[in-house]
Amino acid sequence: MARIALPVALRQGAPAAVLAALPGSRAVGGAVRDALAGLALHDVDVAAPLPPEEISARLRAAGLKVFETGLAHGTVTAVLDHEPVEVTSLRRDVVTDGRHAEVAWTEDWREDAARRDFTINAMSLSAGGALWDYFGGRADLAAGRVRFVGEPCIRLQEDYLRALRFFRFQARYGRGAPDQEAVAAIRAAVPGLARLSVERVWMELKRLLAAPDPREAVALMAETGVLGAVLPEAQPPQLQDLGCLVRAAAPHEPVLWLTVLLPPATADLAGDIARRLRLSGEERDDLVHLHTELASRPFIPDRTEPMRRQWYATRTSQRMALLEAWLAEARDQQDRSALRRWIEQTPFPRLPVMGRDALAIGIGPGPQVGRLLKALEAWWQAGGGTAPREACLAKLRELAAAEPSG
Repeated sequence: MARIALPVALRQGAPAAVLAALPGSRAVGGAVRDALAGLALHDVDVAAPLPPEEISARLRAAGLKVFETGLAHGTVTAVLDHEPVEVTSLRRDVVTDGRHAEVAWTEDWREDAARRDFTINAMSLSAGGALWDYFGGRADLAAGRVRFVGEPCIRLQEDYLRALRFFRFQARYGRGAPDQEAVAAIRAAVPGLARLSVERVWMELKRLLAAPDPREAVALMAETGVLGAVLPEAQPPQLQDLGCLVRAAAPHEPVLWLTVLLPPATADLAGDIARRLRLSGEERDDLVHLHTELASRPFIPDRTEPMRRQWYATRTSQRMALLEAWLAEARDQQDRSALRRWIEQTPFPRLPVMGRDALAIGIGPGPQVGRLLKALEAWWQAGGGTAPREACLAKLRELAAAEPSG
């Protein structure tokens, strides 16, 4: 056991209240790992050598709200001043099937740590700053080594998602050559990935692509067969395109990075990927839109201000305009930082006339309103989206007058 300075995030707020309310409890997992790595702590998980019913009772007695979010697995969520902390009873696995585990409660911290995935995630830290590290996680973290706890093949058979988690942690914490025992076990475990739910696969892919530089991890995924098993459309991965996003410090919008990881594809294929991975509605729309724009028309260059404004006026939003600019830059490796800055500084143009304006100038309700507004918008966009409201109303009257009567 060693001692370290307790991170500020554990000395205040909900984490401090939870640790104080549960005798013998410790912060575990990512909070300990990131504290040792000198990174900001975002989510704090706590474990305690108590059954879940007693954990809930003690937390409520200390004035915290308790939500039984995973009681079958011994997990509750404690909330203080809108800050959540997940709290879990110490556990040991009774039965595992590669996706789920039946657990029993224990008071043995080493037994609980032994069921975790990687050594860097198996450390625990008390409210007094005492650090328990049963499997050499601190040394592995310092060396940039992502290593399974115990036998890699056993850890993977317990939960095949750990194969994907390995690449995510390798991208964020790994340095140098990856652990070869882990890589060999993952390569052998590829058939087991078919048992994972697609929601869990997409969750891990998003987290991997949010790493500062995921290229080496993605390349290793391809080499081991993991990428082909979970995202065959990305074989081979577009590492040069990913590199462009890395070098330019692109925002970690998951769908942007997924689109760049894939080769140029049709909107139909993008839709198929979205359905298979069960992307959210917004994610699906983004993926299909980006592929549609890329496949259906060349990216509009920003040589002149009028051309730039005309292109901007036809986008669906400022955010989507930026994503399209990032995607075009990654695909053709041309610096579009000046265009991105212009988009960020320019308010998104919106047609200053609505359906009620058409009714107010005497256009009767019905399909004619939609038809005229569509024609008006096309005229407005062709002019770069700069025509003011009065000019748009005048054009709307002109369009209405030009329509055949009856």
